[in-house]
Amino acid sequence: MNFANLIAVLRARWLPAVLAFVLVLGAAVAYTALAPKTYTATATLVIDIKPDPVAAMLYGGAASPAMMNTQVEVLKSDRVALRVVRNLKLTEVPEIRKLWERASKGDGSIEDWLVEFMLRNLDVQVVRAGSNVVNVAYRGTDAQFVATLANAFVQAYLETAVELRVDPAREYSSFFSKQVDDARAALEAAQQHLSKFQQAQGIIATDERFDVEMNRLNMLSQQLVSMQATSSESSSRAAAAGDNLSEVLNNPLLATLKSELSRAEAKLQELNSRYGNQHPQVVEARATVNELKGRLAAETRNVTGSVSVSARIDRAREGQVRASLEEQRAKVLRMKEVRDQGSVLQRDVENAQRSYDLLLNRFNQSNLESQNRQSNASMLARATPPVAPSSPKVAANLLIGLVFGLAVGVGVAFLLEQLDKRIRVPSDAVHALGLPVIGIMPTPTIGRRMRVQLAQAQDRMISGRRLPAPGKGS
Repeated sequence: MNFANLIAVLRARWLPAVLAFVLVLGAAVAYTALAPKTYTATATLVIDIKPDPVAAMLYGGAASPAMMNTQVEVLKSDRVALRVVRNLKLTEVPEIRKLWERASKGDGSIEDWLVEFMLRNLDVQVVRAGSNVVNVAYRGTDAQFVATLANAFVQAYLETAVELRVDPAREYSSFFSKQVDDARAALEAAQQHLSKFQQAQGIIATDERFDVEMNRLNMLSQQLVSMQATSSESSSRAAAAGDNLSEVLNNPLLATLKSELSRAEAKLQELNSRYGNQHPQVVEARATVNELKGRLAAETRNVTGSVSVSARIDRAREGQVRASLEEQRAKVLRMKEVRDQGSVLQRDVENAQRSYDLLLNRFNQSNLESQNRQSNASMLARATPPVAPSSPKVAANLLIGLVFGLAVGVGVAFLLEQLDKRIRVPSDAVHALGLPVIGIMPTPTIGRRMRVQLAQAQDRMISGRRLPAPGKGS
């Protein structure tokens, strides 16, 4: 169908088309005029959400979409709506109770009905992607009421957000309070156990006393080594020959006696060679030599006897030092065992103290968090009663009615044409009959323009020009 067919159909079916257009446009006008006016009030909320380090790397310093979506869901939750109902005491409003009784016939809870009703008219949206500003809009027929509810939803969200953070902190605080009491009891028990152990062992300063005893053990070890060397030397001297002892060789009395003995022997030898063996002087000299030998032997025995005594004394002292060393070693070992036991008990006290400090710190932190009533969100702009209704939108409705009316009118015209199809232009005759057009009969009401077109068509047919065959257009 070409443009000429379209114009011909519309000219022929203009009355039903105009009637359909008027009906649709009238319906749009009637809806716009009769529809109840709906007002929308919007409150703006800014949410300060500090992301974790991973989210900060992914989204920069802004709040992540997941966090913002979570806050939006909290705003649209039943818990926030129920808080709005209770804050505004809506269940006590007679008009609302009448609406509830008429809608539910008194069945169910009025609070649940109000929550469901209000959430249907609530619209919560993030201003734009990546932003932490949220618009809270509420729709209704009363301008003042929708503004009040929009602000009430924001206030209820702020209170709920504080509760969502404070309630777990209170539970943690209660839990850590019991843990702190148990840790304190364990610390006191460990300290008492350590104190009793120290009292039983007579320990005042374990490390200092142990150091003193270790020093004494080292001193005894050194003394034993020294006494062992002295005793070994004394035993060696006592076992050596008498004349070879240094005490014998260095003794002045023995040296004097040996000198006198040498002179006496020399004198005896001289007298013996001069007077013979039986001379009185020889006998006297021999007696002097024997006396000196006896004295020398006696003094030598005295000196060697003193060396043996010294060796025995040194061995006795070595035994005493060795016994003292063994006793001190056993004492140090006992002290070391006691010290180890004390160290274990001390570590128990330190571990109990460390656990108590950690739990006390966590308890204090949870306790502070449970007392924090500050919210991480704040109202950026309060909702005010709207001046103009948000719906119905007059211009939009009229424009939609105009466009839809034109479409319906054209559709009605073409529908009627399809139900009662007629020949409107020469090409319709060619397509319908399959024969060429040889003439056009004018009507009494034909206009000048149409007369000219008919005259031109007649001229073309007289001059032998024919209209195109069927299927080749007009």
